[in-house]
Amino acid sequence: MGYLVDFEKAIENHDAPAILRLWEEYSSSDEVDGEDFRAILEAIKKSELHDYIGRHVERVLPLWEKIEKGPLADEILRLIVDLEVTNNPTLRQITLNHLKEKFGDEKIFQEKMRLIGLRGGKEDFKGAISHYLLLNHMKKGNFVFHTAGWGVGEILDVSMLREQLSMEFDYVPGRKEISFKIAFTTLVPIPEEHFLAQRFGNPDVLEEKAKKNPVEVIQLLLKDLGSKTALEIKDELCELVIPEKEWNRWWQSTRNKIKKDTHIESPADLKLPFRLLKEEVSHEQRLQKALETKPDADTLIHMIYSFLKDFSDTLKNKSFKESLVEKLKELLSFQEITVSQELQVHFFLQDLSGEKDYPPIAELLKKAESLEKILSEISIQSFKKRTLMAIRKVREDWQDLFLKLLLVVEHSSLRDYIIGELIPSDAKEKLTKKLEELCLYPYQYPELVIWYFQKVIADPSLPLSDEEGKSLFFEAFLILLSNLEQKGERRDLIKKIHGILSAGRYAIVRKIMKFASLASVQEFLLLVTKCHSLSDHDIKIFHSLAEVVYPSLAKKREEPIEEEVIWTTQEGYLSLQKRLEQIGTIETVENAKEIEVARAHGDLRENAEFKAALEKRDRLQTELKFLSDQLNKSRILIKEEIDTNEVSIGTIADWESEDGGNISYTLLGPWDADPDKYILSFQSKLANSMLGLKIGDTIEIQNKKHTLKDIRSAI
Repeated sequence: MGYLVDFEKAIENHDAPAILRLWEEYSSSDEVDGEDFRAILEAIKKSELHDYIGRHVERVLPLWEKIEKGPLADEILRLIVDLEVTNNPTLRQITLNHLKEKFGDEKIFQEKMRLIGLRGGKEDFKGAISHYLLLNHMKKGNFVFHTAGWGVGEILDVSMLREQLSMEFDYVPGRKEISFKIAFTTLVPIPEEHFLAQRFGNPDVLEEKAKKNPVEVIQLLLKDLGSKTALEIKDELCELVIPEKEWNRWWQSTRNKIKKDTHIESPADLKLPFRLLKEEVSHEQRLQKALETKPDADTLIHMIYSFLKDFSDTLKNKSFKESLVEKLKELLSFQEITVSQELQVHFFLQDLSGEKDYPPIAELLKKAESLEKILSEISIQSFKKRTLMAIRKVREDWQDLFLKLLLVVEHSSLRDYIIGELIPSDAKEKLTKKLEELCLYPYQYPELVIWYFQKVIADPSLPLSDEEGKSLFFEAFLILLSNLEQKGERRDLIKKIHGILSAGRYAIVRKIMKFASLASVQEFLLLVTKCHSLSDHDIKIFHSLAEVVYPSLAKKREEPIEEEVIWTTQEGYLSLQKRLEQIGTIETVENAKEIEVARAHGDLRENAEFKAALEKRDRLQTELKFLSDQLNKSRILIKEEIDTNEVSIGTIADWESEDGGNISYTLLGPWDADPDKYILSFQSKLANSMLGLKIGDTIEIQNKKHTLKDIRSAI
């Protein structure tokens, strides 16, 4: 195996001197492994360096003589003769003797020997054994593979007189006539049971077999074609055997079965190939072998989790189960292990012990400082859920923790669990307030807003699922869409919001409009005009649905709409100009190069890099158009135009709450807004509620009454 690896490395590096040096060293070896010998010859034959070895191939004959007579020795001699290029007389005589011994009794033996160059004394006999075997295979109904791109072919007729074959091929139409001379250089015989022969000759039978016993077909494919990646397997089977519309479902099912097959080695990364093993390897042996590589803690945790999920029956093996427990306990002794990793190891140990209560988990979570960090570091979804369940059980402050975690967990099932635990508890009121705060700043947690908006529409038992609450969330939903457009980010979320709005012929919009107040509907119509990704058709539908509920809005829509002005500071204006320049002169140029590079990779249907580059181009063009439109509507704030007699754009409003707290809000344009610093866009709902107020006026912010104490210029 050592020599095989060295040869493969030299071949990969196209290192001719190295491969010749290896050949000389290998030829003088005292011992030989037949399988390695064959693999080395096959690797050299497939490489571009085959002629370098062909000039010296006879040196390896002493090694061949050490191989026990039989099919393996015959195969090795065939490969040696395939490589030779010097017409070495010793090798010629060995080849002649071999063929006489194997086929000398055949009726037209001498005629076949003439055709392959071994009846005279001067003909080139390179590949003679392979050519003779091909001649014996040339019978009506047999299959061959065309190495020059015609695919699998079926022999229709053979003429020894004309030295010609009549054939039909997989990839070229019509009947083809091929001379023996051409056949020797382009055709490889394949048996009837070969994967390619079955796919060409009996595709319906192979399809039926693939559906009944898919793993058997994958084994056949790997045996006959060699190791293949998932994409390469798809190329061999999709449409030709499994219809494309059925492929994804078939492959998903087959992939799960392959993982459990002990004859196939499944890669951790689907970009790597599946391999057919020479000997069956049990699942326990595979895991033990993987553990011997000493993976890092995260890799080991994922490895064990996947193994236990797929092969839980292996735990019936007591000694294996004990060794797995020891390995996990050994991992706990690592000094560099994180708290999240330690917690996951304890989950494994709890499952392996069968104990309902497992004190180490409770102890770990009770003393943990940042449960948010622990949860974010756990990538296994079921362990995230178990962590939440354990927190609920062992932490007295679980309600406050859940209210914080609701904002950061990403998966819907985790949010469902948190909400489901908080609603029946005495924290329901706190949850409602948290959701109301979420509506004030929807752009801080966009995924959560989108998720909960859909929940309250569908489930009337949830907090804020009444008419007022639904209107509140719908307003936040539209504000979020406008904010995402302004930032030019999260195209995926913008697309998702559009899908939610337009689904079922705008079913959600219809539902909201039916019970919303006139003031709320007017607010909705104002907000949709600020959502630039909505088409004119979308906006007309919003107005039409609103007019059905409130006919008085029809007249208002006919009134001319005042042209929108976007106020900004000098800094905000320059920042926008800089971003436009960055897109127009740098990012679009770089993207064009990315598209060309990706296009050069070929196969645009399966080229993920090409698709990603095109999507990036669309994002850049959309952002460029949007920001250009915004720049044309912009107007820079100057100190002389700012009116501090009332809250207006460009002012800082100082507020005092009823409990004595103080807070200041700055009202600027959307490009200057920074909610973390209490700088609001004048387009936001909170800012709109402040505009026009004077010192002494009051307003409610986050369910608290606030009094305006001072108004200052922000410029």
